[in-house]
Amino acid sequence: MQYWLMKSEPEEFSFEDLKNRPGKTEPWDGVRNYQARNFMRDDMKKGDCIFFYHSNCAEPGIVGIATVHKEAYPDPTAFDPEDAHYDPKSDPEKPRWYLVDVKYKKKLKRTITLKEIKQHADRLEDFPLVRKGNRLSVMPVEKKHWDFILGLE
Repeated sequence: MQYWLMKSEPEEFSFEDLKNRPGKTEPWDGVRNYQARNFMRDDMKKGDCIFFYHSNCAEPGIVGIATVHKEAYPDPTAFDPEDAHYDPKSDPEKPRWYLVDVKYKKKLKRTITLKEIKQHADRLEDFPLVRKGNRLSVMPVEKKHWDFILGLE
């Protein structure tokens, strides 16, 4: 079992949106960062736990827990010229971009805000979310950090 944090702008796709999808499941498409793609393609396994993080909003933070429902497969948005995530250099025979399907598990009792997480930087110093300059939308979470953050709930 591995642990992850995945960021989404709630105006684009919120945790509530995930809850309301058929089967409470959604493909995590549109990732166009190689490191984030590699995490999804190479490391995420079915059943892994995910902190669902709302970013670029009034109060960024962890709002819920999801799981990896389906392991990596090519992101079809890369091949669709009508899609905002289209990549003309991505070839269906040799895909450049991948995604995983995520499934809603539970909403947290409250949002664990980025501000609050940063207040515990001494306990979370090697947690990627609090590192300066880290803007990845998909990042690994160590078990000790997962447990500590859930303890804040």
